[in-house]
Amino acid sequence: MESSTLPEVTTQKSLLQRLAPGKRARLHRMLYEFGPGNGTLMLLPIDQGIEHGPRDFFPNPASKDPEYQFKLAVEGGYSAIACQIGMAQKYYPDYAGRVPLILKVNAKTDLPSSARAFSTCNASVEDAVALGADAIGYTLYVGSPRQDEDLLQLQKVRQDCDRFGMPLVIWSYPRGEAVDAKGGAGSFYAIDYAARLAMEMGADVVKLNMPKINPEADAAAPAPYSEGGFSQEDAIRHCVESAGRSLVVLSGGSKVEDETVLRQTRLIMEAGGSGVIYGRNVWQREWSAALEIVEEIKQIMLSSVVRNP
Repeated sequence: MESSTLPEVTTQKSLLQRLAPGKRARLHRMLYEFGPGNGTLMLLPIDQGIEHGPRDFFPNPASKDPEYQFKLAVEGGYSAIACQIGMAQKYYPDYAGRVPLILKVNAKTDLPSSARAFSTCNASVEDAVALGADAIGYTLYVGSPRQDEDLLQLQKVRQDCDRFGMPLVIWSYPRGEAVDAKGGAGSFYAIDYAARLAMEMGADVVKLNMPKINPEADAAAPAPYSEGGFSQEDAIRHCVESAGRSLVVLSGGSKVEDETVLRQTRLIMEAGGSGVIYGRNVWQREWSAALEIVEEIKQIMLSSVVRNP
């Protein structure tokens, strides 16, 4: 299907101009002074040890040592590294000034069911300021039965971000029985909804998973998502548009083949996304292979036409 024609195209620079000075300075560092440096974001998340458990380290045992990931963020030339408070306190002091930090302020384990998913705050925006972080990360579970608690908790985080001049990055993830009944957490409908909600809740940057097209599952979603005719390219573009003036970064989830990672990166950038956030797809590889895929991702981003004048 054809994408809608927008009356205005959001640009990174126009977004920055609308922000308070603290947010503007911190986002500028990530967009232009680190990473590819052309107004795009290449982020390295390393919170999977909590969110998934140590099982994620088995494919590359060296990655169990956080030094592996912090060193990768610096030598790979990332825009920022995202982690939880304990990791930041214990390891980030050795890397401060060499790569920006996104402090994730809430978390949950993979042990309970995701049917009532809720990610509890365990750190504050003040903690992030003390650590020299450049942004706050918050995980929002869209559609969970505990969504009301989640949105109230997010309100306090957003207000603190505004007070301290910290950009807010929302990991917007559909979860719960209601989501499962309407096509699933990875569906175009669910991801598009997650993009819109995160923007409307105050995200400066929205982190999404890649939307999947599955005609059988999509039939359970509301129209027009249930009507079919969408490609994955269409879905990504619509999700980026739904986030409005928020920047959008997307990820591919579990480790996949190199060609798939690079194809996804091209799709994201061509759809008007602001960047990528690959965790396991990078640090589950041994050192030389990790640096190689990072460089290929970066080259695609450097050759992309980003949305700034």
